[in-house]
Amino acid sequence: MHSPIETDAVIIGAGPVGLFQVFELGLLEIKAHVIDSLPEVGGQCIELYPDKPIYDIPAIPVCTGRELISNLLQQIKPFAPQFHLNQEVSTLEKQADGRFLIGTSQDQHFLSKTVFIAGGVGAFQPRTLNLDGIESFVDQQVFYRVRDPEQFQDKRIVICGGGDSALDWALHFVDKAASVTLIHRRDDFRAAPQSVAKMRTLCTAGEMQLLIGQITGLELSNGKLSEIAVTNIDGEVQMIGLDSLLLFYGLSPKLGPIANWGLNIDRKQIAVDTAQFQTSTPGIYAVGDINIYPGKKKLILSGFHEAALAAFAAAAYIAPEKQIQLQYTTTSPKLHKALGVSLPTIE
Repeated sequence: MHSPIETDAVIIGAGPVGLFQVFELGLLEIKAHVIDSLPEVGGQCIELYPDKPIYDIPAIPVCTGRELISNLLQQIKPFAPQFHLNQEVSTLEKQADGRFLIGTSQDQHFLSKTVFIAGGVGAFQPRTLNLDGIESFVDQQVFYRVRDPEQFQDKRIVICGGGDSALDWALHFVDKAASVTLIHRRDDFRAAPQSVAKMRTLCTAGEMQLLIGQITGLELSNGKLSEIAVTNIDGEVQMIGLDSLLLFYGLSPKLGPIANWGLNIDRKQIAVDTAQFQTSTPGIYAVGDINIYPGKKKLILSGFHEAALAAFAAAAYIAPEKQIQLQYTTTSPKLHKALGVSLPTIE
């Protein structure tokens, strides 16, 4: 094992609450490393509803999931958090000196004084297509995530799903792929209305194809996936030739290794107190949708409140001898310096 990265705080989860946790810790001079199982920052906001409007963020009448994440990233920029993406926290062990040794699926290790679990409802894994033989083609011709759009250039692409990810990628590849076929089990979509309207216009113009049905079979040629069978609601089967199959059936949350960390778990959620949002293990905090307590409401704004109190609790845990003073970003010169801002002079 390489020498672990030593830090005061590790945040598990790079969704909106995890990002705001970076901000609250930063105000208290606590630097953080952020780990997430997804390949990009943003959590559910980016994976599930990047372009859908959110109306209940205080002082922001409306913003998309993508805009919210972009604003949070801008807000935490002064604190220079380090992100470790596309990897899941697999082990967490308390050490003799009270710190926590954390290991990830990419064999990275951290030695941290505190841990913040902000993993939404757990580590997200793509929902897979249950079809015999498909596993051998995953990441070769069958994909649940697009990591390199260039590899689909001039290919015959079939995309399955009815949400934003499926529609966004279908529209993205229309002018780049040899052909694009979108398959959904019903003629009703969960994507942004403007995306659905644009998709239907392109289908009418013959620039892409929409099929209502489900994939029920695979055809191989020379060891490669060459065709899929699509069965519609009347039981009729149509064979579609393809080079690449992109599946966007959504994400399935799994508590995963967190369940084995000795924390108090209640109905697949982590029990916390409401003064510090600390778990049953001192030094480990849980904020956002993954925690549970009396009166819990699964709202982003609730997670922001939890992150603030957890940060103050962690500051006292890290340096119990230090007097932690509540300062306001409006008036504190110390916080202005940390944030890289200055008040306008009054003439």
